[in-house]
Amino acid sequence: MGFFFDGSVRRRSRRWSRQRTAVRKSRGRDESPKSFHGDRTLGVASVGELRQILGTDIEDTQKKRLKSITEKSENGVKDSKNEAIPTDEIVYKDSSTFLKGTQSSNPHNDYCQHFIDTGQRPQNFIRDVGLADRFEEYPKLRELIKLKDDLIAETATPPMYLKTDLLAYNLKELNCKFDVILIEPPLEEYQRTCGATNVQLWNWDQIMELDIGEVAANRSFVFLWCGSSDGLDMGRFCLRKWGFRRCEDICWIRTNIDNPGHSKNLDSKAVLQRTKEHCLMGIKGTVRRSTDGDFIHANVDIDLIISEEPEYGSIEKPVEIFHIIEHFCLGRRRLHLFGRDSTIRPGWLTVGPELTNTNFNADLYTSYFANNQITTGCTERIEALRPKSPPPKGKVAGRGRGGFSRGGRGRGGR
Repeated sequence: MGFFFDGSVRRRSRRWSRQRTAVRKSRGRDESPKSFHGDRTLGVASVGELRQILGTDIEDTQKKRLKSITEKSENGVKDSKNEAIPTDEIVYKDSSTFLKGTQSSNPHNDYCQHFIDTGQRPQNFIRDVGLADRFEEYPKLRELIKLKDDLIAETATPPMYLKTDLLAYNLKELNCKFDVILIEPPLEEYQRTCGATNVQLWNWDQIMELDIGEVAANRSFVFLWCGSSDGLDMGRFCLRKWGFRRCEDICWIRTNIDNPGHSKNLDSKAVLQRTKEHCLMGIKGTVRRSTDGDFIHANVDIDLIISEEPEYGSIEKPVEIFHIIEHFCLGRRRLHLFGRDSTIRPGWLTVGPELTNTNFNADLYTSYFANNQITTGCTERIEALRPKSPPPKGKVAGRGRGGFSRGGRGRGGR
């Protein structure tokens, strides 16, 4: 207590007594200078100053308490008003404004929530998925695709088609070994998911009995559409039975831009809504990316197709699967099983029960591959542009066993 004067204990006691007396009088609200006799001792001029020094200002304390009570009451009134009267703050209840699923004003691209709210699938918003505009920002890749498409069209055989019942037809009667076989069976799964009722559906035991191995060349590829259910397992069994090894899985992501909404035909075996389908790719023989450039051009396309879902009841597949196959495999002998009139294509032999006519002639078809001209070949520009794998260690990089031909057709064998 720095404001005491030096003196005896008795004098200090009297001073403390005077302090207590002053405090008692201040509590009695007597602020008269006459009632306070310790101003000389404490060095203060009034009771109010002493209250400020001692921190016992009753009026300030009461003011603080009153202010606190007033603020609490005002807050309570505001809360009651907020409950009764809606404010101007925006509360988002769906994703129609910002494609979002949160309640904050910061928009997020929550496409899953948007699908729940509107039925628009997330894949609908992936840009540049069409064949026309996919390579706009990649001029070299665009040039490569155009050069390959021109060469494929130049070396393609005239389209041939054969209407037949594949359950009873012997594929050996085609009298040809094929480099590429595309199989598009009408699976029983499509009746549950696509509403397919106008075609004869096949089960996996029947598909497995197809004699694919007898019409496949020593170096060949098979592409099998297997749905999105049990076909993922059964399709692999089929590939092994036919003598193929699974090497890729092409996935078709179906959009619903033209007909948004939640699917009304859910597979009873499904846990999630299925918006995709798989095409298994198998390889027969020994084919290496680094050394077999005469037969395959790897990494030109990706293993993903994004296109619009066909109308209900249709089992049509995206035409892009043909582009992927033709860009990848240079073999010209191409077979399409379970084809339809809409899938007849130059460079392909289409076989299936849904065709309306037949123009297939075995002798004429095999004549297209006389002199062992079974590949499209390659040009110097395509060879320079196409993606390549590094050659094996200790070997000189080359163009493959067949090389390339300026005229377009290369060598190959069965």
